[in-house]
Amino acid sequence: MSRNPGRRWRRFAALMFALLLGLAVYAFAAANTVPATQAGDGSGTISGYTISAVHYGLNGTDPSKIDSVTFTLSSTPAAGSTMKIQLTAAGSWYSCTNVAAAVTCTTTSPQATVLAADNLRVVVAD
Repeated sequence: MSRNPGRRWRRFAALMFALLLGLAVYAFAAANTVPATQAGDGSGTISGYTISAVHYGLNGTDPSKIDSVTFTLSSTPAAGSTMKIQLTAAGSWYSCTNVAAAVTCTTTSPQATVLAADNLRVVVAD
């Protein structure tokens, strides 16, 4: 019974290929650097504010225009909170500022009018 030299050569070639493939995978994987990261999951209660003392500041020259809206929130929002109001259902959003829980919203750009105002929608996001 004689051994087949071609068969030995194929086994050797397959072994060498597997060895080279293993080294290439190791070298590629060894080159990856991943920085430390953080991940988390949690939940918290979302509660609303109670709005009170709403005042519409009318334009001194043309009282059909609303120049500002002021109101008070039930508690002071966190620093950097986003506060906006809308005076018409499909209208513009106006940015607001607050000092403590007293909020002022300028409604001159675009100019709000008494005739068009049909709701007061307040959004405050901490």
